Amino acid sequence: MTATTHSAPPLLSARRRWTVLAVCCLSMFLVGLDTTIVNVGLPAIGSGLGAGTRELEWTVDAYTLVLATLLITSGALADRWGRRRVFQFGLVVFGAASLACAVAPSVGMLVAARAAQGIGASMLSPVALAIVVNAMPDPKERAQAIGVWASVFGLSMAVGPVAGGALIAGLGWRSVFWINVPVIAVALVLSAVFVPESRARRASRLDLPGQVLLAVVVAASVGVLIEGPHIGWTSPPALVAYAAVAVAAAGFARVESRRREPLVDLRLFRRPAFSGAVLGAVAVFVALNVTLLLHTFYLQHARGWTPLATGMATLPMAVGATVCAPWSGRLVGRTGPRLPLLLAGGFLTAGGLCLVRLDQDTSVLLLLPAYLLIGIGFGFANAPITNTAVSGLPPARAGVAGAITSTARQCGSALGIALAGGLVAGSGPAALAHATRPGWFLVAACGLLLFPVAYASRPREDGLRPASPGR
Repeated sequence: MTATTHSAPPLLSARRRWTVLAVCCLSMFLVGLDTTIVNVGLPAIGSGLGAGTRELEWTVDAYTLVLATLLITSGALADRWGRRRVFQFGLVVFGAASLACAVAPSVGMLVAARAAQGIGASMLSPVALAIVVNAMPDPKERAQAIGVWASVFGLSMAVGPVAGGALIAGLGWRSVFWINVPVIAVALVLSAVFVPESRARRASRLDLPGQVLLAVVVAASVGVLIEGPHIGWTSPPALVAYAAVAVAAAGFARVESRRREPLVDLRLFRRPAFSGAVLGAVAVFVALNVTLLLHTFYLQHARGWTPLATGMATLPMAVGATVCAPWSGRLVGRTGPRLPLLLAGGFLTAGGLCLVRLDQDTSVLLLLPAYLLIGIGFGFANAPITNTAVSGLPPARAGVAGAITSTARQCGSALGIALAGGLVAGSGPAALAHATRPGWFLVAACGLLLFPVAYASRPREDGLRPASPGR
Protein backbone atom coordinates (compact mmCIF):
# COMPACT_ATOMS: atom_id res chain seq x y z
CA MET A 1 0.00 0.00 0.00
CA THR A 2 1.49 3.35 -0.94
CA ALA A 3 1.07 6.71 0.69
CA THR A 4 -1.56 7.77 -1.78
CA THR A 5 -4.10 6.69 0.86
CA HIS A 6 -5.56 9.91 2.19
CA SER A 7 -7.55 11.14 5.10
CA ALA A 8 -11.14 12.05 4.33
CA PRO A 9 -11.49 15.82 4.05
CA PRO A 10 -13.58 17.39 6.78
CA LEU A 11 -17.23 17.89 5.88
CA LEU A 12 -17.66 21.63 5.58
CA SER A 13 -20.83 23.64 5.15
CA ALA A 14 -21.45 25.15 1.72
CA ARG A 15 -20.66 28.64 3.04
CA ARG A 16 -17.41 27.43 4.59
CA ARG A 17 -16.37 25.62 1.40
CA TRP A 18 -16.83 28.71 -0.73
CA THR A 19 -15.08 30.85 1.88
CA VAL A 20 -12.09 28.51 1.65
CA LEU A 21 -12.19 28.98 -2.13
CA ALA A 22 -12.24 32.77 -1.72
CA VAL A 23 -9.20 32.72 0.58
CA CYS A 24 -7.27 30.49 -1.80
CA CYS A 25 -8.26 32.63 -4.79
CA LEU A 26 -6.83 35.65 -3.01
CA SER A 27 -3.41 34.02 -2.94
CA MET A 28 -3.80 32.89 -6.55
CA PHE A 29 -4.56 36.46 -7.55
CA LEU A 30 -1.27 37.62 -6.01
CA VAL A 31 0.77 34.92 -7.77
CA GLY A 32 -0.71 35.74 -11.16
CA LEU A 33 -0.52 39.49 -10.60
CA ASP A 34 3.17 39.41 -9.75
CA THR A 35 3.83 37.45 -12.93
CA THR A 36 2.73 40.38 -15.12
CA ILE A 37 2.46 43.56 -13.03
CA VAL A 38 6.19 44.22 -13.02
CA ASN A 39 6.44 44.20 -16.83
CA VAL A 40 4.96 47.67 -17.34
CA GLY A 41 7.15 49.05 -14.54
CA LEU A 42 10.48 48.00 -16.06
CA PRO A 43 11.30 51.41 -17.61
CA ALA A 44 10.54 53.17 -14.30
CA ILE A 45 12.58 50.60 -12.33
CA GLY A 46 15.49 51.02 -14.73
CA SER A 47 15.38 54.79 -14.34
CA GLY A 48 15.08 54.62 -10.57
CA LEU A 49 17.86 52.08 -9.99
CA GLY A 50 20.10 52.85 -12.96
CA ALA A 51 19.65 49.35 -14.39
CA GLY A 52 20.27 48.13 -17.92
CA THR A 53 18.02 45.98 -20.09
CA ARG A 54 19.47 42.59 -19.08
CA GLU A 55 19.27 43.43 -15.37
CA LEU A 56 15.67 44.54 -15.80
CA GLU A 57 14.73 41.34 -17.59
CA TRP A 58 16.00 39.36 -14.61
CA THR A 59 13.64 41.21 -12.27
CA VAL A 60 10.93 39.31 -14.17
CA ASP A 61 12.85 36.13 -14.96
CA ALA A 62 14.18 35.47 -11.43
CA TYR A 63 10.60 35.16 -10.17
CA THR A 64 9.54 32.89 -13.05
CA LEU A 65 12.61 30.65 -12.82
CA VAL A 66 12.42 30.02 -9.06
CA LEU A 67 8.64 29.60 -9.14
CA ALA A 68 8.78 27.03 -11.94
CA THR A 69 11.62 25.11 -10.30
CA LEU A 70 9.97 24.65 -6.89
CA LEU A 71 6.27 24.15 -7.70
CA ILE A 72 6.17 20.35 -7.68
CA THR A 73 8.45 20.07 -4.64
CA SER A 74 6.28 22.52 -2.70
CA GLY A 75 3.14 20.62 -3.66
CA ALA A 76 4.66 17.32 -2.49
CA LEU A 77 5.83 18.82 0.81
CA ALA A 78 2.35 20.22 1.42
CA ASP A 79 0.79 16.78 0.88
CA ARG A 80 3.22 15.46 3.50
CA TRP A 81 3.46 18.24 6.11
CA GLY A 82 0.02 19.82 5.88
CA ARG A 83 -1.37 22.07 3.18
CA ARG A 84 -2.54 24.93 5.38
CA ARG A 85 0.81 25.02 7.17
CA VAL A 86 2.80 25.22 3.93
CA PHE A 87 0.28 27.69 2.47
CA GLN A 88 0.67 30.05 5.45
CA PHE A 89 4.44 29.75 5.38
CA GLY A 90 4.35 30.64 1.69
CA LEU A 91 2.27 33.72 2.48
CA VAL A 92 4.84 34.84 5.05
CA VAL A 93 7.76 34.32 2.65
CA PHE A 94 5.93 36.07 -0.18
CA GLY A 95 5.02 39.03 2.05
CA ALA A 96 8.55 39.43 3.43
CA ALA A 97 10.01 39.23 -0.08
CA SER A 98 7.53 41.87 -1.29
CA LEU A 99 8.74 44.20 1.46
CA ALA A 100 12.33 43.55 0.36
CA CYS A 101 11.40 44.37 -3.24
CA ALA A 102 9.70 47.61 -2.19
CA VAL A 103 12.78 48.91 -0.34
CA ALA A 104 15.50 47.41 -2.58
CA PRO A 105 18.36 49.92 -2.92
CA SER A 106 19.85 48.30 -6.03
CA VAL A 107 18.80 46.14 -8.94
CA GLY A 108 20.83 43.23 -7.56
CA MET A 109 18.87 43.31 -4.31
CA LEU A 110 15.64 43.60 -6.28
CA VAL A 111 16.45 40.50 -8.35
CA ALA A 112 17.32 38.54 -5.18
CA ALA A 113 14.06 39.63 -3.54
CA ARG A 114 12.10 38.65 -6.65
CA ALA A 115 13.67 35.19 -6.44
CA ALA A 116 12.52 34.99 -2.81
CA GLN A 117 9.03 35.97 -3.97
CA GLY A 118 9.17 32.98 -6.31
CA ILE A 119 9.94 30.68 -3.36
CA GLY A 120 6.86 31.94 -1.51
CA ALA A 121 4.68 31.81 -4.62
CA SER A 122 5.62 28.16 -5.21
CA MET A 123 3.92 27.35 -1.89
CA LEU A 124 0.74 29.21 -2.80
CA SER A 125 -0.45 28.21 -6.26
CA PRO A 126 -0.53 24.37 -6.19
CA VAL A 127 -1.09 24.18 -2.43
CA ALA A 128 -4.12 26.47 -2.53
CA LEU A 129 -5.57 24.38 -5.36
CA ALA A 130 -5.05 21.21 -3.29
CA ILE A 131 -6.87 22.85 -0.37
CA VAL A 132 -9.83 23.61 -2.65
CA VAL A 133 -9.88 20.06 -4.05
CA ASN A 134 -9.96 18.55 -0.55
CA ALA A 135 -12.60 21.01 0.70
CA MET A 136 -14.94 20.18 -2.23
CA PRO A 137 -15.21 16.40 -2.68
CA ASP A 138 -18.24 16.58 -5.01
CA PRO A 139 -16.90 16.46 -8.62
CA LYS A 140 -19.46 18.89 -10.07
CA GLU A 141 -19.01 21.43 -7.29
CA ARG A 142 -15.24 21.04 -7.57
CA ALA A 143 -15.37 21.69 -11.32
CA GLN A 144 -17.38 24.87 -10.68
CA ALA A 145 -14.90 25.95 -8.01
CA ILE A 146 -12.00 25.36 -10.39
CA GLY A 147 -13.84 27.54 -12.92
CA VAL A 148 -13.94 30.37 -10.37
CA TRP A 149 -10.29 29.67 -9.55
CA ALA A 150 -9.38 29.88 -13.23
CA SER A 151 -11.30 33.15 -13.63
CA VAL A 152 -9.38 34.73 -10.76
CA PHE A 153 -6.11 33.49 -12.20
CA GLY A 154 -6.99 34.79 -15.65
CA LEU A 155 -8.08 38.10 -14.19
CA SER A 156 -4.84 38.46 -12.23
CA MET A 157 -2.69 37.78 -15.31
CA ALA A 158 -4.63 40.18 -17.50
CA VAL A 159 -5.18 42.93 -14.93
CA GLY A 160 -1.49 43.07 -13.99
CA PRO A 161 -0.57 45.57 -16.74
CA VAL A 162 -3.58 47.75 -15.87
CA ALA A 163 -2.87 47.75 -12.13
CA GLY A 164 0.85 48.23 -12.70
CA GLY A 165 0.33 51.20 -15.02
CA ALA A 166 -2.07 52.89 -12.60
CA LEU A 167 0.12 52.34 -9.53
CA ILE A 168 3.29 53.51 -11.25
CA ALA A 169 1.59 56.61 -12.62
CA GLY A 170 0.25 57.58 -9.20
CA LEU A 171 2.72 56.26 -6.63
CA GLY A 172 5.89 55.12 -8.39
CA TRP A 173 7.27 51.67 -9.17
CA ARG A 174 7.79 50.60 -5.56
CA SER A 175 4.03 50.67 -5.03
CA VAL A 176 3.60 47.50 -7.14
CA PHE A 177 5.32 45.62 -4.31
CA TRP A 178 3.89 47.55 -1.35
CA ILE A 179 0.38 46.64 -2.46
CA ASN A 180 1.07 42.96 -1.70
CA VAL A 181 1.64 43.49 2.01
CA PRO A 182 -1.92 44.29 3.22
CA VAL A 183 -3.37 41.58 0.97
CA ILE A 184 -0.97 39.01 2.49
CA ALA A 185 -1.95 40.10 6.00
CA VAL A 186 -5.65 39.61 5.24
CA ALA A 187 -5.01 36.21 3.64
CA LEU A 188 -3.03 35.04 6.69
CA VAL A 189 -5.84 35.94 9.07
CA LEU A 190 -8.56 34.39 6.90
CA SER A 191 -6.59 31.17 6.34
CA ALA A 192 -6.09 30.76 10.09
CA VAL A 193 -9.83 31.19 10.72
CA PHE A 194 -11.47 29.36 7.81
CA VAL A 195 -9.05 26.97 6.07
CA PRO A 196 -8.95 23.41 7.50
CA GLU A 197 -5.71 21.47 7.64
CA SER A 198 -5.37 18.49 5.29
CA ARG A 199 -2.61 16.04 4.46
CA ALA A 200 -2.05 12.43 3.49
CA ARG A 201 -3.08 9.98 6.23
CA ARG A 202 0.31 8.30 6.08
CA ALA A 203 3.21 10.54 5.18
CA SER A 204 5.06 9.35 2.09
CA ARG A 205 8.83 9.15 2.11
CA LEU A 206 10.62 12.23 0.89
CA ASP A 207 11.86 11.61 -2.65
CA LEU A 208 15.01 13.72 -2.39
CA PRO A 209 16.76 12.32 -5.50
CA GLY A 210 13.61 12.90 -7.56
CA GLN A 211 13.16 16.42 -6.23
CA VAL A 212 16.79 17.37 -6.95
CA LEU A 213 16.74 15.92 -10.47
CA LEU A 214 13.39 17.55 -11.24
CA ALA A 215 14.70 20.92 -10.02
CA VAL A 216 17.68 20.57 -12.39
CA VAL A 217 15.39 19.71 -15.32
CA VAL A 218 13.05 22.64 -14.76
CA ALA A 219 15.72 25.19 -13.82
CA ALA A 220 17.94 24.35 -16.80
CA SER A 221 14.97 24.26 -19.21
CA VAL A 222 13.51 27.58 -18.09
CA GLY A 223 16.96 29.14 -17.76
CA VAL A 224 17.93 28.33 -21.35
CA LEU A 225 14.56 29.63 -22.59
CA ILE A 226 15.22 32.91 -20.78
CA GLU A 227 18.85 33.29 -21.86
CA GLY A 228 18.68 31.63 -25.29
CA PRO A 229 17.84 34.80 -27.26
CA HIS A 230 20.84 36.57 -25.70
CA ILE A 231 23.55 33.88 -25.58
CA GLY A 232 22.51 32.13 -28.79
CA TRP A 233 20.61 28.86 -29.09
CA THR A 234 23.70 26.98 -30.29
CA SER A 235 26.27 28.64 -28.02
CA PRO A 236 28.40 26.47 -25.69
CA PRO A 237 26.44 27.48 -22.53
CA ALA A 238 23.15 26.60 -24.28
CA LEU A 239 24.52 23.23 -25.38
CA VAL A 240 25.64 22.52 -21.81
CA ALA A 241 22.12 23.37 -20.61
CA TYR A 242 20.56 21.01 -23.18
CA ALA A 243 22.86 18.22 -22.02
CA ALA A 244 22.02 18.90 -18.37
CA VAL A 245 18.32 18.73 -19.15
CA ALA A 246 18.68 15.46 -21.06
CA VAL A 247 20.83 13.76 -18.40
CA ALA A 248 18.71 14.98 -15.47
CA ALA A 249 15.46 14.01 -17.24
CA ALA A 250 16.75 10.51 -17.95
CA GLY A 251 17.92 10.19 -14.34
CA PHE A 252 14.56 11.45 -13.06
CA ALA A 253 12.63 8.94 -15.18
CA ARG A 254 14.84 6.09 -13.98
CA VAL A 255 14.63 7.08 -10.29
CA GLU A 256 10.87 7.65 -10.33
CA SER A 257 10.09 4.39 -12.16
CA ARG A 258 11.90 2.42 -9.43
CA ARG A 259 10.41 4.08 -6.35
CA ARG A 260 7.36 2.72 -4.55
CA GLU A 261 6.39 6.27 -3.54
CA PRO A 262 7.60 8.52 -6.38
CA LEU A 263 7.38 12.28 -6.37
CA VAL A 264 5.61 12.09 -9.75
CA ASP A 265 3.88 8.91 -10.88
CA LEU A 266 5.12 8.67 -14.46
CA ARG A 267 2.19 6.43 -15.43
CA LEU A 268 0.13 9.61 -15.48
CA PHE A 269 1.79 10.63 -18.72
CA ARG A 270 0.64 7.42 -20.41
CA ARG A 271 -2.91 8.74 -20.15
CA PRO A 272 -3.74 10.91 -23.18
CA ALA A 273 -6.07 13.07 -21.09
CA PHE A 274 -3.38 13.99 -18.55
CA SER A 275 -0.57 14.42 -21.09
CA GLY A 276 -2.93 16.55 -23.15
CA ALA A 277 -3.72 18.72 -20.15
CA VAL A 278 -0.01 19.37 -19.55
CA LEU A 279 0.57 20.12 -23.24
CA GLY A 280 -2.51 22.35 -23.26
CA ALA A 281 -1.24 24.29 -20.23
CA VAL A 282 2.03 24.99 -22.04
CA ALA A 283 0.24 26.08 -25.23
CA VAL A 284 -2.24 28.39 -23.47
CA PHE A 285 0.51 30.18 -21.55
CA VAL A 286 2.73 30.50 -24.59
CA ALA A 287 -0.21 32.24 -26.29
CA LEU A 288 -0.94 34.46 -23.29
CA ASN A 289 2.64 35.61 -22.76
CA VAL A 290 3.31 36.16 -26.46
CA THR A 291 0.18 38.31 -26.54
CA LEU A 292 1.08 40.35 -23.46
CA LEU A 293 4.70 40.97 -24.48
CA LEU A 294 3.99 41.80 -28.13
CA HIS A 295 1.08 44.00 -27.02
CA THR A 296 3.34 45.95 -24.65
CA PHE A 297 6.16 46.42 -27.16
CA TYR A 298 3.84 47.34 -30.02
CA LEU A 299 1.73 49.92 -28.21
CA GLN A 300 4.52 51.53 -26.16
CA HIS A 301 7.42 51.46 -28.62
CA ALA A 302 5.76 51.46 -32.04
CA ARG A 303 2.78 53.71 -31.23
CA GLY A 304 4.06 55.69 -28.25
CA TRP A 305 1.29 54.82 -25.79
CA THR A 306 1.82 55.38 -22.06
CA PRO A 307 2.10 52.39 -19.67
CA LEU A 308 -1.35 53.20 -18.26
CA ALA A 309 -2.97 53.36 -21.70
CA THR A 310 -1.22 50.15 -22.71
CA GLY A 311 -2.49 48.44 -19.59
CA MET A 312 -6.03 49.69 -20.13
CA ALA A 313 -6.01 48.14 -23.60
CA THR A 314 -5.78 44.69 -21.99
CA LEU A 315 -9.14 45.16 -20.26
CA PRO A 316 -11.07 43.27 -22.98
CA MET A 317 -8.76 40.32 -22.41
CA ALA A 318 -9.33 40.52 -18.65
CA VAL A 319 -13.10 40.73 -19.12
CA GLY A 320 -13.15 37.77 -21.52
CA ALA A 321 -11.09 35.60 -19.15
CA THR A 322 -13.04 36.58 -16.05
CA VAL A 323 -16.50 36.05 -17.55
CA CYS A 324 -15.79 32.81 -19.39
CA ALA A 325 -13.74 30.91 -16.79
CA PRO A 326 -16.66 30.30 -14.36
CA TRP A 327 -18.84 29.37 -17.34
CA SER A 328 -16.14 26.93 -18.41
CA GLY A 329 -16.13 25.41 -14.92
CA ARG A 330 -19.88 24.82 -15.08
CA LEU A 331 -19.51 23.19 -18.51
CA VAL A 332 -16.77 20.90 -17.18
CA GLY A 333 -19.06 19.89 -14.29
CA ARG A 334 -21.96 19.11 -16.65
CA THR A 335 -20.36 17.73 -19.83
CA GLY A 336 -16.66 17.22 -19.16
CA PRO A 337 -13.61 19.10 -20.50
CA ARG A 338 -14.02 18.54 -24.24
CA LEU A 339 -16.51 21.31 -25.11
CA PRO A 340 -14.75 24.14 -23.21
CA LEU A 341 -11.41 23.09 -24.70
CA LEU A 342 -12.89 23.23 -28.21
CA LEU A 343 -14.27 26.69 -27.47
CA ALA A 344 -10.90 27.78 -26.07
CA GLY A 345 -9.10 26.57 -29.17
CA GLY A 346 -11.54 28.32 -31.50
CA PHE A 347 -11.40 31.68 -29.76
CA LEU A 348 -7.59 31.68 -29.33
CA THR A 349 -7.13 30.81 -33.00
CA ALA A 350 -9.54 33.53 -34.11
CA GLY A 351 -7.88 36.15 -31.89
CA GLY A 352 -4.41 35.37 -33.20
CA LEU A 353 -5.54 35.38 -36.83
CA CYS A 354 -7.10 38.82 -36.38
CA LEU A 355 -3.63 40.31 -35.86
CA VAL A 356 -1.46 38.46 -38.38
CA ARG A 357 -1.46 41.52 -40.65
CA LEU A 358 -0.77 44.03 -37.87
CA ASP A 359 0.81 47.28 -39.03
CA GLN A 360 1.73 50.67 -37.62
CA ASP A 361 -1.76 52.10 -38.03
CA THR A 362 -3.98 49.10 -37.25
CA SER A 363 -7.27 50.37 -35.85
CA VAL A 364 -7.99 50.04 -32.15
CA LEU A 365 -11.38 48.70 -33.30
CA LEU A 366 -9.51 45.60 -34.51
CA LEU A 367 -7.00 45.38 -31.63
CA LEU A 368 -9.53 45.37 -28.79
CA PRO A 369 -11.85 42.67 -30.24
CA ALA A 370 -8.79 40.52 -30.96
CA TYR A 371 -7.69 40.85 -27.33
CA LEU A 372 -11.24 40.00 -26.25
CA LEU A 373 -11.21 36.80 -28.33
CA ILE A 374 -7.85 35.77 -26.84
CA GLY A 375 -9.15 36.50 -23.33
CA ILE A 376 -12.26 34.40 -23.95
CA GLY A 377 -10.09 31.53 -25.19
CA PHE A 378 -7.86 31.82 -22.15
CA GLY A 379 -10.90 31.83 -19.86
CA PHE A 380 -12.38 28.69 -21.39
CA ALA A 381 -9.05 26.82 -21.30
CA ASN A 382 -7.94 26.92 -17.67
CA ALA A 383 -10.80 25.09 -15.94
CA PRO A 384 -10.76 21.92 -18.11
CA ILE A 385 -6.96 21.76 -18.08
CA THR A 386 -6.75 22.14 -14.30
CA ASN A 387 -9.67 19.82 -13.61
CA THR A 388 -8.22 17.10 -15.83
CA ALA A 389 -4.87 17.30 -14.05
CA VAL A 390 -6.37 17.25 -10.56
CA SER A 391 -8.60 14.30 -11.50
CA GLY A 392 -5.53 12.30 -12.49
CA LEU A 393 -4.25 11.76 -8.94
CA PRO A 394 -5.95 10.75 -5.71
CA PRO A 395 -6.95 13.72 -3.50
CA ALA A 396 -4.07 12.94 -1.14
CA ARG A 397 -1.69 13.90 -3.99
CA ALA A 398 -3.66 16.93 -5.11
CA GLY A 399 -0.73 19.21 -4.33
CA VAL A 400 1.47 17.39 -6.84
CA ALA A 401 -1.36 17.24 -9.40
CA GLY A 402 -1.87 20.99 -9.32
CA ALA A 403 1.87 21.59 -9.29
CA ILE A 404 2.46 19.62 -12.50
CA THR A 405 0.17 21.86 -14.54
CA SER A 406 1.42 24.95 -12.69
CA THR A 407 4.96 24.02 -13.73
CA ALA A 408 3.75 23.49 -17.31
CA ARG A 409 2.19 26.97 -17.22
CA GLN A 410 5.42 28.57 -16.02
CA CYS A 411 7.43 26.74 -18.68
CA GLY A 412 4.90 27.97 -21.25
CA SER A 413 5.28 31.50 -19.88
CA ALA A 414 9.07 31.37 -20.19
CA LEU A 415 8.85 29.88 -23.70
CA GLY A 416 6.34 32.53 -24.79
CA ILE A 417 8.49 35.38 -23.46
CA ALA A 418 11.61 33.95 -25.10
CA LEU A 419 9.91 33.49 -28.47
CA ALA A 420 8.20 36.90 -28.44
CA GLY A 421 11.37 38.63 -27.26
CA GLY A 422 13.34 37.01 -30.05
CA LEU A 423 10.85 38.24 -32.65
CA VAL A 424 11.08 41.92 -31.70
CA ALA A 425 14.74 42.04 -30.62
CA GLY A 426 16.57 44.73 -32.57
CA SER A 427 13.43 46.02 -34.32
CA GLY A 428 13.00 49.78 -34.42
CA PRO A 429 9.61 51.43 -33.88
CA ALA A 430 8.85 51.54 -37.60
CA ALA A 431 9.58 47.84 -38.15
CA LEU A 432 8.16 46.51 -34.90
CA ALA A 433 4.58 45.93 -36.05
CA HIS A 434 5.75 43.76 -38.95
CA ALA A 435 8.17 41.89 -36.66
CA THR A 436 5.29 40.81 -34.40
CA ARG A 437 3.34 39.07 -37.16
CA PRO A 438 4.90 35.60 -36.70
CA GLY A 439 3.96 35.90 -33.03
CA TRP A 440 0.27 36.21 -33.87
CA PHE A 441 0.53 33.13 -36.10
CA LEU A 442 2.05 31.39 -33.06
CA VAL A 443 -0.92 32.42 -30.90
CA ALA A 444 -3.28 30.96 -33.52
CA ALA A 445 -1.20 27.76 -33.67
CA CYS A 446 -1.48 27.39 -29.89
CA GLY A 447 -5.23 27.65 -30.26
CA LEU A 448 -5.24 24.94 -32.93
CA LEU A 449 -3.20 22.70 -30.63
CA LEU A 450 -6.08 22.68 -28.16
CA PHE A 451 -8.27 20.77 -30.63
CA PRO A 452 -6.31 17.48 -30.35
CA VAL A 453 -6.02 18.13 -26.59
CA ALA A 454 -9.82 18.34 -26.48
CA TYR A 455 -10.11 15.13 -28.49
CA ALA A 456 -7.79 13.35 -26.02
CA SER A 457 -9.79 14.53 -23.00
CA ARG A 458 -12.50 12.39 -21.48
CA PRO A 459 -16.03 13.45 -20.54
CA ARG A 460 -15.74 11.95 -17.07
CA GLU A 461 -13.13 12.05 -14.33
CA ASP A 462 -10.78 9.08 -14.11
CA GLY A 463 -8.93 8.17 -10.98
CA LEU A 464 -5.56 6.49 -10.96
CA ARG A 465 -5.02 3.29 -9.06
CA PRO A 466 -2.08 3.35 -6.68
CA ALA A 467 1.11 1.73 -7.83
CA SER A 468 1.55 -1.84 -6.83
CA PRO A 469 4.19 -2.67 -4.24
CA GLY A 470 6.27 -4.20 -6.95
CA ARG A 471 6.66 -0.95 -8.77
